[in-house]
Amino acid sequence: MAALPTSAACPQTAARALCGCRVSSRGTGQPMVPGGRPANSMPCRMLKFPQMDFEMAIWEMTSLMIAPKKVFKSIYYHVRLTLPILLGSPANENYNRNNTWHRPDPSFAYLLSFFLLLTALAWGLAYAPSFGSTMRLFFFFVVVHFIGSSLLVSTIGYFVIGRLFGPNGAAASITGLRIRGRRRGAAQGLFTQPGEKDQLEFGYCFDVSNRAFFPLYLHLYVVQFLVLPFLTHSPSNFLAAFLGNTLYLSAVTYYTYISFLGYNALPFLHNTELLLLPILVFAILWLVSLIAGWGVVMQGRSVEWLFWGV
Repeated sequence: MAALPTSAACPQTAARALCGCRVSSRGTGQPMVPGGRPANSMPCRMLKFPQMDFEMAIWEMTSLMIAPKKVFKSIYYHVRLTLPILLGSPANENYNRNNTWHRPDPSFAYLLSFFLLLTALAWGLAYAPSFGSTMRLFFFFVVVHFIGSSLLVSTIGYFVIGRLFGPNGAAASITGLRIRGRRRGAAQGLFTQPGEKDQLEFGYCFDVSNRAFFPLYLHLYVVQFLVLPFLTHSPSNFLAAFLGNTLYLSAVTYYTYISFLGYNALPFLHNTELLLLPILVFAILWLVSLIAGWGVVMQGRSVEWLFWGV
């Protein structure tokens, strides 16, 4: 009789079997793979394409342009609701041990990288002088522009956001803004460790940066490619400056707003509305540039940075 599993353990074992994981024998309850790493960690899923949820990634990309709040609400519900259902009980000790805001599914990054490759091909065929330049454009679009900028922004967010908007941060003492209920502060960790919760994870910061990059990609890599002939050969300099500057204003506004939504979804960060202040600065710069007759595409030569290094 001692060898038979208890009824409480059955839902957990069955759920983990569905995920293709084995249960750790170290008494932590954490699903493990050979090598001692958690089975749901990002390195374990980097090349497991059948387990990636590309349908969810497509839904996120669509929602980011139509209703971006839904994307980060789904991440919140993924953390707070899916795990208790999966493990059988909200009060289960393993729920807290597996709780993470970071979603270890690289499908969004892979899909956006694929779109960037297609876009780089279009830019290369239209403007690159040689096949070698097009190949370098592939590299720069994906590795430098997307992954490199996302790593840079997420690193800054990882070291700054928790310290500024945590309960003991400078922003938490500002009154007059919408204040959520106080919870434990934002601890720092690359990824949530067993037994810990409410951490500002580097993986989550990277998720936010990836999703904020998608509207930027649509504005500056797709729409700009389609309207670039008009912006550079328009008979009206003011109209070209207005359309070009407005396109860039919309791009950086979307990037800032989606970044705000990502960090605003974390209940242990406070006064994250301050992250929206750059939008006011961008709007003022947009107005000043129009008054001065300065276009970001023509006078600012903004397209040249796309081909930097090519």
